[in-house]
Amino acid sequence: MTSQPQRQSPTDDVPAPLPDGPRAMAAPLTVGVEEEFLLVDPVTRAVRPQGPQVAAAAAGELGHRVGTELTRYQVEGRTSPHTCLSEAAEEIRATRAVLARAAAGRGLRIASSGSPITGLVAPVPLTPGRRYAESLSVFRALDDEQSACACHVHVGVADPGEAIEVSNHLRPWLPTLTALAANSPYWNGRDTGYASWRTTTWGRWPVAGPPPYFDSTAHFQDPVEELILTRAVMDHGGLYWDIRPSHHLPTIEVRVADAGLTPEDTVLLAAVIRALVATALGAIRAGEPAPRPAPEMLRAACWRAARDGLAGQALDPVTRQLVRTTSQVERMLRALAPALRRSGDLDLVRTHWDRLRTQGSGADRQRAAYRHRSSLHDVVDHVIDATWTSPTL
Repeated sequence: MTSQPQRQSPTDDVPAPLPDGPRAMAAPLTVGVEEEFLLVDPVTRAVRPQGPQVAAAAAGELGHRVGTELTRYQVEGRTSPHTCLSEAAEEIRATRAVLARAAAGRGLRIASSGSPITGLVAPVPLTPGRRYAESLSVFRALDDEQSACACHVHVGVADPGEAIEVSNHLRPWLPTLTALAANSPYWNGRDTGYASWRTTTWGRWPVAGPPPYFDSTAHFQDPVEELILTRAVMDHGGLYWDIRPSHHLPTIEVRVADAGLTPEDTVLLAAVIRALVATALGAIRAGEPAPRPAPEMLRAACWRAARDGLAGQALDPVTRQLVRTTSQVERMLRALAPALRRSGDLDLVRTHWDRLRTQGSGADRQRAAYRHRSSLHDVVDHVIDATWTSPTL
């Protein structure tokens, strides 16, 4: 049965200005990005298991900023931490270019899609190594479909207690971020009907999706240690919640997003997430409590965001109402305007959000490429080109 919208505003589909909102931090926070890419044969358009080889070829230029992933279909690029987003954007583009050259040297291309578009992708060829072998032993067939690519954004928050509080404040916005970043409509040669199929497959892990609300650092640490002790996760690196305090860096890590189709999509996501963290820190230090949506509503909202992306309606997990997804994004950006203005990112975010409102999410653009000739090869070619080619604004 189709759900009906509730109490929609007549201006829901009109772009809103971004006025001042809640208190935000004055100093720009550091931001760093990890991007995962698929390796694709340009002739067959199928994924190819050459991740370790491509990573080794790119290491001469990128050093520790390139790495392998769970499957040999993937390679990861990482930026250094930046306070200036334009510098981060330059590094994102440069890293993609280096990886593209390294892949081309082996007759392949990199493709920034949250999921493989064509080819038999399960069971996956795992990257050699003790950790990945242990993962297969513990999680078994869960590993079979994990050739999924994400974008992880790290924002500098050194205090562990504040990082936990930031997580609490960001939880209600996870569905909106999922919709904004949706870029995985195809899987194994078919349209899944979802804008972010990666979100759905990733949610099968025992510790994944929206994190719980934590009352304190101890409230976070105690269940984490129990999860490790009971082998629900192998270690702190296996906490696959959409937000987590990094276990090895002084950051809060937001892991909710599909890999960004274009460098600009990733830059927009990084700017928004940094502003969310800055705004949360301002609220925390002002003694403002975090919204606390019911876990079942938050999970349902994340599911709907993964299904519909920017198209259609979103479930607001706090008000429990359906609203246009674009209106939910607008509301988020209005709340973030002070932080975006202070960091100098407001115009950039407005420009890239206007582009997404016109062109659609990565998932929408993948489907648009398919509609020309009903060809998945066209989708793969579009993704390859968009991975390191700037869009027309």
